[in-house]
Amino acid sequence: MSLHQVSSFAAGMWIAPGAGARTIASAITGAPFATAGNAALDVPAMLDYARNTGGPALRKRTFHDRARMLKALAQELSSHKQALYDLSFETGATQRDHLIDIDGGIGTMFVFASKGRREMPDAQVYLDGDSEQLSRNGTFQGQHICTPLLGAALHINAFNFPVWGMLEKLAPALLAGVPAIVKPATNSCYVTELAVRIMLESNILPPGALQLISGGLGGLLDHLNCQDVVSFTGSADTALTLRQTPAILQNSVRFVAEQDSLNASILGPDAVPGTPEFDLFVKEVAREMTTKAGQKCTAIRRIIAPGAQVEAVINALTARLSKITIGDPRQETTRMGALISNGQKADVLEKAALIGQEAEQVFGNPDAFDLQGPKAGAFVPPMLFHCADPDHAQRVHDTEAFGPISTIMGYHDLDHAVTLVNRGRGSLVTSLITHDPGVARDVVMGSAALNGRIYINDRDSMAESTGHGAPLPHLVHGGPGRAGGGEEMGGVRGVQHYMQRTALQGSPRMLSAITSKWMPGAPEVKSPAHPFTRRLAELQIGETLHTAPRLITLADIEHFAAFTGDTFYAHMDDEAAARNPFFPGRVAHGYLLLSFAAGLFVEPNEGPVLANTGLDGLRFMKPVVAGDSIKVRLTVKQKTLRNDDYGEVRWHVTLTNQHDEPVAEYELLTMNAC
Repeated sequence: MSLHQVSSFAAGMWIAPGAGARTIASAITGAPFATAGNAALDVPAMLDYARNTGGPALRKRTFHDRARMLKALAQELSSHKQALYDLSFETGATQRDHLIDIDGGIGTMFVFASKGRREMPDAQVYLDGDSEQLSRNGTFQGQHICTPLLGAALHINAFNFPVWGMLEKLAPALLAGVPAIVKPATNSCYVTELAVRIMLESNILPPGALQLISGGLGGLLDHLNCQDVVSFTGSADTALTLRQTPAILQNSVRFVAEQDSLNASILGPDAVPGTPEFDLFVKEVAREMTTKAGQKCTAIRRIIAPGAQVEAVINALTARLSKITIGDPRQETTRMGALISNGQKADVLEKAALIGQEAEQVFGNPDAFDLQGPKAGAFVPPMLFHCADPDHAQRVHDTEAFGPISTIMGYHDLDHAVTLVNRGRGSLVTSLITHDPGVARDVVMGSAALNGRIYINDRDSMAESTGHGAPLPHLVHGGPGRAGGGEEMGGVRGVQHYMQRTALQGSPRMLSAITSKWMPGAPEVKSPAHPFTRRLAELQIGETLHTAPRLITLADIEHFAAFTGDTFYAHMDDEAAARNPFFPGRVAHGYLLLSFAAGLFVEPNEGPVLANTGLDGLRFMKPVVAGDSIKVRLTVKQKTLRNDDYGEVRWHVTLTNQHDEPVAEYELLTMNAC
């Protein structure tokens, strides 16, 4: 049987394995399955192709263009999922594991595509926060912006998630407008290569946006500069070696690491046997020990339970783990497959032996377990240890056996539990199973500084919760200390890792032109017709309508109070209102002013405005009394296309009185036909 040839894609060409190629064994059988690597890759040419071909092509597109590109890539991958499943079995993963890696990776790309359309502008500049008024009259302002870096993103990924590990990095990089060079772990690179082929052959990506290194990096790190980003997932030792590359240090290359993590799960003192929380805890721990054969950076390595419940937890876990079928992942009855390789198996057993110096093995014998698969494969059983003295132990808090291994330990009180969690010196995630909000608050306050994520679950949320070990694209994935100190995903936060934040200073006119967002003080554009009669594509940023004034009468105020039931004293009692330091006497309702403002600027006939979807930033700035008048300035501040049929218009609305003093200000949101 010929070996599967895993190629690289470099500078626009597929390059087959060559000098220095490595043979990859099947996790299931231990037999040679594939070969990958080519020491002759021209890495300077790859960087040049990314920086000077891929980067400019991506940066010409808006965030929405790139988001649509991500969605199309996700759809293309979805149509080839079965091929990815079939190949991924060779990594030892089960069909259930594929759903986490392949479906999870595709889902992550869909989420970034959605966030790019909903939370980022249809422009090439991302605004970070509101503008800052730097002068008395507002003629000089500041605005933080984010723009794409001009280099390449180097993604060095781990073996355990060959698809998700690539896509969760690739999606925010491409959305930012930065081309990527993907370097998967060699042991599972054949799955990544197939996913890359699918994306490249779709012709959705511009040339240079995506390249692949199957095998070693060569000297690529030596050619990085300050516009490049390295995002690494793997061991702490490898991360340390990479960080110390002279070019990375000298050029201040951004380095994002997600590495070893001794994640913990705490059973709350209220979660005794017989409660939904106790059963949930046992279920979560067993799942995290066995999913991907424990080869997850977020897996539960330390089980922290009240001392009085340790025996009950051991018994419950033993009963649950005993039902796990271990074997060939291609069989439907298999619940846990193999480790990635026999080399990884040897490493896991070596680490288990170190843990065994401080803890008693209470479940799982690697020399005698029921195996429904080839004996030459990289199979091990789930192994549970019990550490009776976690305060004086070291290995259970600093040794990560990257497999189906976890250690249970007891705590005396909640402070002790937090202390044990923090012995991990920085984790990706700690989970807490409790129904007591007080317990939850104490654990968060005590351990949040040493965790990237804290997952709290109980009977109220268990039916819809995503699980201890599931990083979500909406939330930050990473952790401090030994977990690497980096952050990935987190929605738009992850996109900003591939962008430069720059502080702009200038006039409102200049800043509006650069940011494609109108700012107060910038020139207005006279509307050729009522703006509510103009379609989204016709409206210009800065297009403005000025209304006629409307007189506010005492009868208006009293009618509004009677009609709405809002008879607050400031609107009805002149003497009481005068005693209030904010009012000169009876004043008009703020919502009366908003209603009258709408009446002043709304075009009542059917037209392009489809719906009013809300308002932001409402401020009442000066009281309005009977006898005052108000008028409105309505300006197109920003436009955001939502689909082919309609988009959102953000209008800046200012209400002024007869003295041209601002009395209220807000942003109105409408959906307008294209």
